[in-house]
Amino acid sequence: MSQQPVQTVSGKLILLIKAGYWLALLIIAAMVAASFVLLQQTMATQQHNNNLLDIVGTQKTLSQRIVFLASATGAASRDKRPALVSALKQATAEFETNYDLLLEQTGADPQSPAKLDPKSIESVLFAKPFHLDYFSVGLIANGDRLISALESQLNLDNDGYKGGAERVNLDASVANATLSGYAALGQRISADADERSEKLLALHRTLFYATLGVILLVALFIFRPMSNAILRKTRELVDARNSMAFIAVHDGLTGLHNRTFLTDHFDTLIKGAQRRRERLAVVQLDLDRFKQINDTLGHAAGDYVLVVTAQRMRDSCRASDLCARLGGDEFVMILNGAGSTEDINMLARRILAHINEPIVFQGTTILPGASGGIAVYPIDADNAQDLLVHADLALYSAKKMGGGNFSFFSEELRRELDYRKQLEHDIKVAISERAFQVYFQPQVSLTDGTISGIEALVRWNHHERGMISPGEFIPVAEKCGFMPEIGRIVISKAINEAAEWNRAGIAFGRLAVNVSGTELREHDFDAFLFETLEKAGLPPQKLSLEIVESVILDDEKTGIAAKLRHIRAAGVHLELDDFGTGYASLSHVNPNEIDRLKIDRRFVQNIHENGDNSKIVRAITELARGLGISIVAEGAETEAELDSLMAIGCDQVQGYSIAFPMPQDKALEWLTARMPKKAKLRVLQGSLA
Repeated sequence: MSQQPVQTVSGKLILLIKAGYWLALLIIAAMVAASFVLLQQTMATQQHNNNLLDIVGTQKTLSQRIVFLASATGAASRDKRPALVSALKQATAEFETNYDLLLEQTGADPQSPAKLDPKSIESVLFAKPFHLDYFSVGLIANGDRLISALESQLNLDNDGYKGGAERVNLDASVANATLSGYAALGQRISADADERSEKLLALHRTLFYATLGVILLVALFIFRPMSNAILRKTRELVDARNSMAFIAVHDGLTGLHNRTFLTDHFDTLIKGAQRRRERLAVVQLDLDRFKQINDTLGHAAGDYVLVVTAQRMRDSCRASDLCARLGGDEFVMILNGAGSTEDINMLARRILAHINEPIVFQGTTILPGASGGIAVYPIDADNAQDLLVHADLALYSAKKMGGGNFSFFSEELRRELDYRKQLEHDIKVAISERAFQVYFQPQVSLTDGTISGIEALVRWNHHERGMISPGEFIPVAEKCGFMPEIGRIVISKAINEAAEWNRAGIAFGRLAVNVSGTELREHDFDAFLFETLEKAGLPPQKLSLEIVESVILDDEKTGIAAKLRHIRAAGVHLELDDFGTGYASLSHVNPNEIDRLKIDRRFVQNIHENGDNSKIVRAITELARGLGISIVAEGAETEAELDSLMAIGCDQVQGYSIAFPMPQDKALEWLTARMPKKAKLRVLQGSLA
């Protein structure tokens, strides 16, 4: 499964868990709020019922008090009656107020059908057998009439009842009926309160259990999956961290330690060897034919060779030794307690013999071959950086001897290192001063002698050491990463010079400039090239880029192919340099991609004496002619070689037999001298008649 769907599924799962989590919280919050509301309602109902019962109790007392005061007033002497009448009047008024309050708080309605329900409050108030409303109202009315009558008898201010007290029916029977009615009302209110409280408690209990159920469901279906997801993600993060930590210090292909780990731990190994007073050997290994394996069998075969080589390195060393891959086909072995030089010699031979054993890949036997360079602590250096540099120089020396062997670092190599360091410094200075010069070597047609092109070559005239050969400084520049800067200096100078020739009308065919894969991999190379052409005023059709076959092989992987197509679409020509010496497939010799093939000098030299070279050049010439691609042979140095090329049909040549590489002033003289002479018109004197 790709990373994007996994992230999508994980995102949906997290979103679902979050939604469920918040939904559960809302449900629980709603249930808690409902429980709180029910509790508040229960408490309010309880308080309301208590208030009603207090009123009922007060009414029972007042009803008895009214009857008692009425009787006491009738039996009392005249001087005591006013006080009793006042008390009776107050009790009656309070009874009436409480009764109105009771009706208001109970909400009883005499017209409600609930009065037919013997369990209702309305039944006690308005229906038999209690008719509490009738007796309460009657008690209040009789009490008022009695009070009015008594006030009239006592000549008190009174505008009320004028009849006699004997006509007021206010006796114990009324009080008893009222008392029994209020007792029944109190029981009914208590029963209703208990019933309502039971219902509220039941509902509250249901909500409580429901809340517990929701919490249980949340725990089972949300928090448990969430905790599992968190645990799983935590484990994944730990695994990812461990994987990242492993990847950070190990090579992804071979599983060996990488350059980062070596850099971080090399000093520790040196300190350990110093503490134990032991030697430490640094063996730098490089496969001799790895590029050939990649080019002929493919990168899968190359990767397999690297994996097998790494495993053989592990098998050849001890657990205390360190094996690392620096990159590509470069490996390093750090051998602790290496012993004497002879011990290191024997160990290195055993390691190389094991690594150089044949490797079988998909039925094909591969002989990768490996070379090694050895530097020993503390003899050759006392720090990690110098040891690696010295081992690399020893490796280079072993490769110069033919490969498949190893070499120790020596004083001679130390002198070479010092020279190389100085050369690196001088190259940096030369780049900053743009001191690299451009020499030009023409390419001509053997048929008519016309100039078909001119190749730009880099030269370096050192201010102290004089002219330094490109074969000497270019490998150092490539290894140090200086070639893109040197290449841009050469391209700029060559294009500017060719633009001057073009404006002056000097025929030079096309300007050919060598471009390495390192330069083409620069992301802005095409932009730089077009900008340089535009500023100089040289048409793109007057420029050719010479590339080698290795660039063609790697272009699809590095993105160079698209860049070359872009450049060629702008009108710049492309030439395949040193054709026949690499491993490019014939599918790359495509007239839609390549404009000219350049036969390498090794096939041209002594072509008149070497029949095999003659056949190769003839085959290449016929192939190019059949595809409609032009061809030029480089390295022609003798008349015999020119005659052989002419006989084969290879018309365009470049070499010392035509012209040596020349600085720009000499090249201008050479080109000017070979320009066709313009015919001069001469005016005749005298009469035309």
